[in-house]
Amino acid sequence: MTQLLKPLIEQITKDPIVHAKWLNTLSFMENTGAKKISRFESKTDVSLLILKHAAEEHRHAYYLKKQISKLAPTGFENYDDAWLISPKTSKYYLDMLDVWVSKYIKKTLGLSGYELKWASYLLVTYAIEVRADELYPIYQDILTSIQSKIQVKSIIVEEVGHLNEMKAQLAEFSADWETHAAVACDLENKLFQAWIQSLSQLYPLN
Repeated sequence: MTQLLKPLIEQITKDPIVHAKWLNTLSFMENTGAKKISRFESKTDVSLLILKHAAEEHRHAYYLKKQISKLAPTGFENYDDAWLISPKTSKYYLDMLDVWVSKYIKKTLGLSGYELKWASYLLVTYAIEVRADELYPIYQDILTSIQSKIQVKSIIVEEVGHLNEMKAQLAEFSADWETHAAVACDLENKLFQAWIQSLSQLYPLN
């Protein structure tokens, strides 16, 4: 299903309104991620790195949404279903990943409370950053090839930095972090495949 990503995005970018929905959906997901980071925070133990991640995810959401005006002069003021691509699948993507990863951590590591939330934050964020490092460069290559006014180069640079930072944090969390991260990525991949499947049904390839 991953091999469908490039032709699917190419199909989506052919129609300005569909492309605008795509941008709004990515913005929604970035905003959801930013809010989840804030919910994972301790009331007092908040590092500069966590603040940086939350701020940059919010900026990505803003940046993506702002670019919609280059495609559609009106609409897309919010994240209502009418302005999203595959809203149901898009909206439960990160929520389900949280649930699945938390269940894995609780069962495998026996963590609870804030320790469980912190471990879930690390693994969920890592899996999402791995996906972002695949998706955004493909999207940017397509934007470049069609000479679009839309650009995501700044997001790509920051996502690469995020991934490296998550690796460092995971290494501090567990000597066996790569095993746990691989499980989180497998769980994320199941959700990603379902998301791509839903998009391909809405926008079948020519």
